[in-house]
Amino acid sequence: MIKTSNSQTLHHRRQKLANLINFPVILWSGNINPRNFPANVYPFRASSHFLYFAGLPLPNAAIRLEAGKLELFIDNPPPSSALWHGEMPNREQIAEKIGANAARPMAELESRLEGAATIALQDAATWTQQSQLLHRWILPQQPPQGIDLELAKAIISVRLTHDAAALVELRKAAAVTVKAHKAGIAATPTAKSEAEIRAAMEAVIIADNMTTSYNSIVTVHGEVLHNQQYHHLVNPGDLILADVGAETQLGWAADVTRTWPVSGKFSSTQRDIYDLVLAAHDACIAKICPGVEYEDIHLLAATVMAEGLVDLGILQGNPQDLVEIDAHALFFPHGIGHLLGLDVHDMEDLGDLAGYEEGRTRSKRFGLGYLRLHRPLRPGMLVTIEPGFYQVPAILNDAHVRSKYEKIINWQRLAEFADVRGIRIEDDVLITDNGSEVLTSELPNTAKDIEEILPQISHAAKVMG
Repeated sequence: MIKTSNSQTLHHRRQKLANLINFPVILWSGNINPRNFPANVYPFRASSHFLYFAGLPLPNAAIRLEAGKLELFIDNPPPSSALWHGEMPNREQIAEKIGANAARPMAELESRLEGAATIALQDAATWTQQSQLLHRWILPQQPPQGIDLELAKAIISVRLTHDAAALVELRKAAAVTVKAHKAGIAATPTAKSEAEIRAAMEAVIIADNMTTSYNSIVTVHGEVLHNQQYHHLVNPGDLILADVGAETQLGWAADVTRTWPVSGKFSSTQRDIYDLVLAAHDACIAKICPGVEYEDIHLLAATVMAEGLVDLGILQGNPQDLVEIDAHALFFPHGIGHLLGLDVHDMEDLGDLAGYEEGRTRSKRFGLGYLRLHRPLRPGMLVTIEPGFYQVPAILNDAHVRSKYEKIINWQRLAEFADVRGIRIEDDVLITDNGSEVLTSELPNTAKDIEEILPQISHAAKVMG
């Protein structure tokens, strides 16, 4: 059986939740879903809220939490399952492992639902069951209401900062992710396609008995923010943008991006933009400490980007004024980062409830509307810092954009940077009592260090060949 957080940690988490609410809670783990016939299934991923309090990725299970106590509802595996899956632990063994106060078959769950709150799951089979059993609509696409909303806020309060057991898992995910990125860099000199680099990176993650925490982005088309195609050939002059993260067996995630030149050396234009993105990255991390507003971190990145683009002659005007009119967002359209934990975008199944301090709403400004986190930072929070520069055709070729920013962008100068499709640099940053700690700091991020790594690897590959 997968090793879980110790029962004392799980009990502490349950007690913290109990201190915030006075009603029972039912959390479902989710179902194993078939792909095309019942025995051919997708990999199972338990609900993160279930995982946080139950500690194990148990399929087709539920837990009832009340006053710090946990009841587990799960059926014993049928005798026939041993033929296909080997001997499986029974209900009582699982209950003992997670420190449950009681263990019951799923059929008894219906009798323990009165007055219970829950969180909607993403899979239709589970939220349909939730709605039927609780006699109210539980829909993932709709904000929670009533006691479900109270529960969501309480869970956010508990999960917003990480305990020691969580940090052990998060450090594991970060360490494997760093190894995966180094493997991707190592594979580049001999790779013919994006797919080969992706394979080298994910092989490291699989070898450590982990999975990817999201669909990997490994592309020469970094201007496509969530590019999940890997068929393009890798040619000298291209940049590889690799956004790849590992997820531990218990669901804890890492999220890292690096950008490197296929040839082993940045062109002068690529180096100029890379150094600018890194300057924004470093400025943001230097400012992180408890009490700082995450929106201010984002605006700092926007300002550094605007200043640098003015210095390079791409933008024209006063940098502060350019940020006010969202000119920076033409090249840096997304937010500076997000929460990281049991999900790569932690608790975003709850919409902006988790990311936004109560009473705050998303801005309608182009330069702020994609900000995923709008809270003051607190010790124990883990966030990503991921500024970027992209030449997105859908933005830059838009007639309205070209008209609005006609006198702001030096289009002729911008054309000189045609070999820079997209650059992003991302690290995972833990807020500490006095500042911050970069969990992924072992992965080089300066242009000089990256250029030094690639030739060494290229030479080693030739020697081995």
